[in-house]
Amino acid sequence: MNNRFSSKQALWFTLINYFGVLIGTVSTLFIYPNNKDLLGIIGYIDAFAQIVYPIMVLGASTALLNFQPKLNSFLQRKLFTYSIFSVFFMIGVCAMGVFLLYYFSALTNKQYFIYGFFIAICLAFIDLFKRQATNLQKLSVPTFFEKIIPKISLPFMFVLVLYFGVSPTNGYVFYTLSFFAILLAVCMYLFRYFKPIYTLQFVDLFQEISKKSYYQYSLYAFTASLGSFFAFRIDAFMIPEFISNAANGDFKLGVNLANALMIPATGVFALYSPFISQSLKNNDFTVLKVKYINVAKNLFFIGILMYGCVLLGMHDFFNLLPTGQKLLPVLPILYILGGNVVLNMATSFNTEIIAYSVFYRFNLIAILSLALINIGLNYYVLTQTSYGVVGVAWASFFAMFVFNLVKLIFIYLKFNMLPIDKVYIKTVLTSLVFLLIAYFVPNHFLGAYTFVLKCSFFVLAFSAFIYVKGWVPELNNMLLKVRKLF
Repeated sequence: MNNRFSSKQALWFTLINYFGVLIGTVSTLFIYPNNKDLLGIIGYIDAFAQIVYPIMVLGASTALLNFQPKLNSFLQRKLFTYSIFSVFFMIGVCAMGVFLLYYFSALTNKQYFIYGFFIAICLAFIDLFKRQATNLQKLSVPTFFEKIIPKISLPFMFVLVLYFGVSPTNGYVFYTLSFFAILLAVCMYLFRYFKPIYTLQFVDLFQEISKKSYYQYSLYAFTASLGSFFAFRIDAFMIPEFISNAANGDFKLGVNLANALMIPATGVFALYSPFISQSLKNNDFTVLKVKYINVAKNLFFIGILMYGCVLLGMHDFFNLLPTGQKLLPVLPILYILGGNVVLNMATSFNTEIIAYSVFYRFNLIAILSLALINIGLNYYVLTQTSYGVVGVAWASFFAMFVFNLVKLIFIYLKFNMLPIDKVYIKTVLTSLVFLLIAYFVPNHFLGAYTFVLKCSFFVLAFSAFIYVKGWVPELNNMLLKVRKLF
C-alpha cells in the first residue's frame, strides 16, 4: 500500500464524511425533530433497504476485494463483470421475495417496502462499485456522492413536506430518487478509471480461482453482512412495529448524532482493507501488528475527545436550541450509542483482520450469534419492559461489547495480536481522569455556557498531556506538520 497516497485518501475520506455529518447534524438539531413520525418512517424504509441489499449483493462485493489481488488486470475486470451479473440475478430473486412478503405478512408498515426495495437496488450497486474504487484507491469521490447527496436530499424533503405542502408520499419518492442519483454519479466516476469486460464467458476466470471457493466466500460474506444488520440495526425495523414511528424518530436522532463519532474509523477501516488483505495473504504480521495497535490508539484518542464533549456539554447545548425540548429525550440514547461507537473504534480493525484471513468463517458465527442475542434482547425490552428506546440502546451496547470482546479474544488466540499495550491503557485511564476533572468544573463560571469551558479544558488539557508523553504518535506527527507549515 502506498502510505502517502493512502494518507491523502484517508484525509479526503474523513473530510467528506465530516462535511456530510455537519449537514446531517444541522438537520438533526433543527429540522428532523419537527416531525419525528416522518423521520421514523424514513428510518423504517432505510432499515428495510439494509435488509434487502445484502441479499442482492450476496457477498459479491467482499469477494471482489478478497480475490482481485490474486488475478491479473484482465481477469480482475472479468471478476467485476461477473459480480454485476450476479447482482442483477439476485435483484430478480429479491423482487419475488418482497412481493410475497407484502401480500402475506401482517407488518404494519409494509406499504413502505416499495421505497426500501428500490433504495436497496441502488445500495447494492453502490456497494459493489465502492469496493472496486477501494481496490483502485479512488474512494474519496464515491464517498462524497454517497455521504453528501442523502444528507442534502433528506432535509430538503423534510422542508418540502413541513413548509411547502408536499405530501409525504411524494417526499418518499424524492428521497428514493436521490439514491439513483448517487448510483449514476458513482458509476460514471468509476468507469473513468476501470472498464469492465462485457462478456458472458467466465471459464478462464474460474480456472484461476476456484468457483467453489468463490461461492463459499461470497456466501459467508453475505451471511455476515445480513447478520450485521440483525445484530446492530434491527432496532430501526422493530421499534415502529412495537412502539411507534415517532419513537423510531427519537432513536434515529440518537443514531445520527452518535454516528458522527464513527467517521474517522470508517475512513481508516475502508482504506486499510486492501493492506490487511495483502498482509494476511503474505503472512506478513510484523507491520500488521504495529498498525493494529497504532490505529486503535489513534481512533480511541479521537473518539474519546468527541465523546467527552458529548458527555460534558450536549445537555446544556440542547437547552440553547429552539428544538431543545424535542431533543432532550434523545440524550440517553446518544450517551449509550456514543459509548458504543467509541468501543468499536477502540478495538481497531478486528473485523477486517478476521474477514480477510482463512478464519473468515468465524465472523459469520460471531455475527449470527450476536444477531440472535440482539433480536432476543430487543424483543424482550420492547414487549416485557417499559424501558422503550433507551432499553433498545442498552441492548445494542451490550451486543457491541460482546461482539468486540469475542473478536479480540479470537484474534489473540489465532494471530497472537492485541490492539492494546501499556501505553494504550495509560491513555484510557488518563482520559477518564481528565473527564472527571472537567465534569466537576463549577457551573457558575459562564452560566449556561459553562459547557464550552468544560469541553475546551478537556480537549486542550488531555491533548497537551498526550502530546508531551508521545503516547499517540499520530498526534505528534500531525502537530509537527502544522508547525512546519507555519
